[in-house]
Amino acid sequence: MPAILPLPRHTVIEAVSRALAEDQGGRGDITSLACIPANAEAKFYVNAREAGVVCGLQPALEAIWQCDPEALVSPQVTDGDAIRPGDVLISVTGRARGLLAAERILLNFMGRMSGIATFTARYVEAVKGTGARIAHTRKTTPGFRAFELQAVQAGGGALHRFGLDDAILIKDNHVALCGGVAAAIKAARTSAGHMTRIAVEVDRLDQLDAAISGGAESVLLDNFSLDDLRAAVASASGKVTLEASGGVNLGTVRTIAETGVDVISVGALTHSAPNFDIGLDEA
Repeated sequence: MPAILPLPRHTVIEAVSRALAEDQGGRGDITSLACIPANAEAKFYVNAREAGVVCGLQPALEAIWQCDPEALVSPQVTDGDAIRPGDVLISVTGRARGLLAAERILLNFMGRMSGIATFTARYVEAVKGTGARIAHTRKTTPGFRAFELQAVQAGGGALHRFGLDDAILIKDNHVALCGGVAAAIKAARTSAGHMTRIAVEVDRLDQLDAAISGGAESVLLDNFSLDDLRAAVASASGKVTLEASGGVNLGTVRTIAETGVDVISVGALTHSAPNFDIGLDEA
């Protein structure tokens, strides 16, 4: 698995700050303010309550430190590690009020991100040995994409394009508005720099030859049948990267991978991953 690069510090600080502000409103944690003395200290463990792949330590630690800058934090795992029920993920000692204020935010980040990492790992395991890579899509939670895509990588998934600005992907509406696959690629090629990759989405086999001859580096095969996927792999003969998309789930992904495609993109990795069960428990 490739190294999981940390997210930019400013991205994490801003996201955690927004989440804390949303949770605390204008008055803060009025329960802890009423019940917990200001100088009370506490020690907590962040524990896994199911088996899977952990992710989200960076925003979790940030949530703790924003609520208690002097908290003593000891992570016991690294993003991408396999974990079991009962494993301690983080131990933390600090001001009780601050740690309780951070609790839900750190669990939200880690639960969401570990859920995606765990779900992705199931897809990666399902296609093991086929040579196909599992990739994400842009079907992400608004404002949370960087965290969700890091979680996909933690689960062993491959990185697709992050946004509209890092690769040209000519989709069906572009093709229709440009008057065909070849015309769309030609228009894209005139403005794309030599470092910019051009990919084309096709929904019929007869469009594949136009995409290849037009100079696309990647072709996305949208909702192709298994027979058509096999035909596309044979026709392309390794000239382009072939990506299968549409109709992908854990029951179908292995069969799709066995057609010989290079990449399988799965929107469900980010839009349908179950939350991972993590808790904050007093030591």
